[in-house]
Amino acid sequence: MVETRTDISQDDWDDAQLLWDYHLLHHKIRPCSVIIGLGSHDLGVATHAAQLYLEKMAPLIVFSGANSPTTVARFPRGEAVHYGEHAVSLGVPRSAIVLEPHATNTAENFRFSREVLQAVGAPVISVLLVSKPYEQRRSLATVMKTWPEVDVVCASEAVTLSEYVDRIGSVKSVVDMLVGTLQRLVEYPKKGFIVDQEVPVEAVHAFERLRDSGFDSRVIRPAL
Repeated sequence: MVETRTDISQDDWDDAQLLWDYHLLHHKIRPCSVIIGLGSHDLGVATHAAQLYLEKMAPLIVFSGANSPTTVARFPRGEAVHYGEHAVSLGVPRSAIVLEPHATNTAENFRFSREVLQAVGAPVISVLLVSKPYEQRRSLATVMKTWPEVDVVCASEAVTLSEYVDRIGSVKSVVDMLVGTLQRLVEYPKKGFIVDQEVPVEAVHAFERLRDSGFDSRVIRPAL
């Protein structure tokens, strides 16, 4: 298992850093109608959503997510449920949290979040979207496809690639996810899942080199 920064070559690290930088959008944070925290293996999403709520960036948080193979052991009662409990432990009132516990992909995150917000009568003009750092661009491309009328601001914890690798505990896992996310930005518009994003040729080449170096557990395989 490739666990630490020193376990990969400098060239591979440089390519990973290039992809990390590309996935970040650097939106200016401002108040919005609602915060939506996208469920995942990373409890840092819930931490940052709670922080933004406590900074009065929105009056309500929706945590969205069921489980995936990578989260079922960590969050056995579902990503949204555990995220909500974590936010409450950080000082967010339970009354300010809406749980959406059924989504199993990013498109469902937005479609189901929209439905639960309508059900509670919360008007939404703008969304403060909290995701893992390397999912900012794909999350934006997805919400623009599934919920195009809302104004979206993307946010994540302010961490470096090195800090994120240290927290996750496996450089292989993190780089695999960077690679898989880049591939989806290229392939998913063709399937109608997301809107097109401009992907620089340097990012495509970094993806190809990392994939060919074995950082490929999240790569979409061609159908046989």
